[in-house]
Amino acid sequence: MAMAMASVQLERQTSIQDSPRSPEAKLGMQVEDLWDVQEPELSPNEKLNACFESIPVSAFPISPQGIEIKSDASLAEAVQILAQNKILSAPVVDVDAPEDATWMDRYIGIVEFAGIAVWILQQSEPSSPRSPSSPNGAEFAITANGMVSAAGLGALGPEDASITSGDFFEALTSSEFYKNTKVRDISGSFRWAPFLALQKSNTFLTMLLLLSKYKMKSVPVLDLGDGKIDNIITQSAVIHMLAECTGLHWFESWGSKKLSEIGLPTMSPEHIITVYEDEPVLQAFKLMRKKRIGGIPVIECGGKKAIGNISLRDVQFLLTAPDIYRDYRSITAKNFLIAVRNYLEKHEKRSPMLSGMITCKRDETVKELIQKLDSEKIQRVYVTDEDGNLEGVITLRDIISRLVHEPRGYFGDFFDGVLPLPENSRV
Repeated sequence: MAMAMASVQLERQTSIQDSPRSPEAKLGMQVEDLWDVQEPELSPNEKLNACFESIPVSAFPISPQGIEIKSDASLAEAVQILAQNKILSAPVVDVDAPEDATWMDRYIGIVEFAGIAVWILQQSEPSSPRSPSSPNGAEFAITANGMVSAAGLGALGPEDASITSGDFFEALTSSEFYKNTKVRDISGSFRWAPFLALQKSNTFLTMLLLLSKYKMKSVPVLDLGDGKIDNIITQSAVIHMLAECTGLHWFESWGSKKLSEIGLPTMSPEHIITVYEDEPVLQAFKLMRKKRIGGIPVIECGGKKAIGNISLRDVQFLLTAPDIYRDYRSITAKNFLIAVRNYLEKHEKRSPMLSGMITCKRDETVKELIQKLDSEKIQRVYVTDEDGNLEGVITLRDIISRLVHEPRGYFGDFFDGVLPLPENSRV
């Protein structure tokens, strides 16, 4: 029996070396080998946990970007870097840190589109105590004219849509205020001091639990030797890895289950955060920021059907292409969807927004959903009934959370020093 098992593993190792499959698929083969040697009395879920606990996070394929933003970069430069590299966020490097600085002193946090956008709108409120005291800031506040409601943190109504026009965003992105303000100046608007990170020796199970149960959208992996980030593992990267594992026994035994069998969707229709089509698009981004979610469905007025989805990544269009709204007197959620779609089609750019509303039914399989999420490069799918009414939402995090479970006492001393967690961390 042992010789037969060794023969199977040798055959697999040979096929991995000779296979043209992706690095993610080869990683899946490692899980397959571990799956075959697990104790037979373990349940499939316990087997997967044991497999992922046996693989170090250093085995995960390196992200091709490796993009970092310098703390003295302007907001305009930071937005361009994020948009050009098609990423939602990036770590910020302190340019004043010494060369031999530890990772905690080298990085000041992770900046994202939403942090930049919300901070700018808050500063544009003339009567706010947060308004900048510099002449450039005051000048911009006057230019913002009428943005008091939009800049606040309260709810926006349909009547507020008229004051958020293309002219406002053109004035904003051409202002000296926007061009001269540095990323370090808005440190309070993004995760600070600096962030939760993994060491290379931590396990896949730890990483998967942080991305699911502990709600992290991405996990930096540190090389403590040089104090730098070696890799950033995102929820999307994990879903891509799963999609590449199609055909492997461990994946098929889990992925062939229907969504309803594994308890998805978890959120009932009345708990889904939405915006109506006639509300300002800024309301969608403010809700995403406040509720810490990555996307919001746009609902038709007076109904329950969704006409589209606005995600966190779409805030880039407010800051990189404000001219696309010139044909609209107000930027409602519906006008935003139409304008961006027309812009993307005109410039022949690929984007999830071109695919429209991506939906699924409860009786689809986990594998079908994973393949849909990966091929469309989206963060969530909305569950609908036969009439197209919203029944729920399934995110990347929801799927990963069904792949593994947290063993009792697993994180016992983890947050107290097993990983390099800085003092006063908010995590």
